Amino acid sequence: MSSVRQKPSGRWEARYRDPSGLQVAKTFPTKTAARRFLERVGADKQRGDYLDPTLGRTRFDDWAGEWLASTAHVKPKTYQDYASMLKNHVLPAFTGRQVGTIDQALVRRFIAELTNAGAGAGTVRAARKILRLVLATAVSDGALRSNPCDGARLPRSAKTEMHFLTADEVATLADAIANPPLRPGGGEHRRATYPELSRLVTFAAYSGLRAGELGALRIRRLHLLEGTVEVAESVSEVTGQGLVYGPTKTYETRRVPIPRFVCELLAEQVGGRSLDRDALVFGAPEGGPLRHSLFYKRHYKPAIVRAGLPEAVRFHDLRHTYAAMLIAEGAHPRAMMERLGHSSVTVTLNTYGHLLPGIDSSLTEALDRAGRAAKSSLEKVSNVTAMRRTGARR
Repeated sequence: MSSVRQKPSGRWEARYRDPSGLQVAKTFPTKTAARRFLERVGADKQRGDYLDPTLGRTRFDDWAGEWLASTAHVKPKTYQDYASMLKNHVLPAFTGRQVGTIDQALVRRFIAELTNAGAGAGTVRAARKILRLVLATAVSDGALRSNPCDGARLPRSAKTEMHFLTADEVATLADAIANPPLRPGGGEHRRATYPELSRLVTFAAYSGLRAGELGALRIRRLHLLEGTVEVAESVSEVTGQGLVYGPTKTYETRRVPIPRFVCELLAEQVGGRSLDRDALVFGAPEGGPLRHSLFYKRHYKPAIVRAGLPEAVRFHDLRHTYAAMLIAEGAHPRAMMERLGHSSVTVTLNTYGHLLPGIDSSLTEALDRAGRAAKSSLEKVSNVTAMRRTGARR
């Protein structure tokens, strides 16, 4: 039931019961405005679009805290990234604002201000993602009818350029990282050679494992007699927590076939440690687990320069190199997806689809050869048949 009554102050109060049965009241300057409000409430309730005005008045930061608490199940590094983006970019723009007042115009302004302040396209997209996730909580709880982030245009992110090494370049890089110049007084390179890092680079280029998967690979995951590696864990560096081990990016385990010469390198890497099944295959040169950030700075980037490769070549480009090698050998996207640990073939095609035209001409030539061969065979059969018929008539 709903009703309108005039208060002693002269204003008009509209009273109604929300879908849960609680009585709600709101005042208006005129009786007509109060009645129209009740008509809209009744229509919204009938359509199932009713919004609780109390929830709409809740501050955005309260919703943000509730949302962040609900993400405790994600990986520690992901949680840290969420919290950082929320603290540094989203909350400064929306703290204290009633969530019901956030509309598309405000979201567009937020995106524009971030962009004008010099934030990169990737940062803007990440901030909008966090904002959308928080507001999705408000939508699901009935504080908003729809998510104002939907439809908001974002600046385009420039795709990071991929670099693909040849087999010779991989070998050159592996040699360069294994044999750094000794610096006066020792410096960062206290040894004359680092064969374990050479094996790491080679293995990365011929297996396609991610950096975190390489750092978490344990001896018991190696199946060298059958020529496969089981990828079941990953490691990431989380501020305040150090190295955190957990599942792979897709939360799935996969088996990756590896070339025989790489199996031989891994056998050398494991050496006399084969009985220590839980030991890490690749550790830090100084001992202990491999910290990718230190390895990257102290060993990988200097080796890139010594190998004469473009300084922009990242460690992740070894994974891209592996994908390019598979494509060059005519690998099916499904096989690539399984080896690379992508969540779907679509991800594989979206990432490496631009490389497929590179083998398009060879595929066309192969079809041409097959078609010409079939035509030639058919012509030979036809000629033989014609000769036989001619002979029979004689």
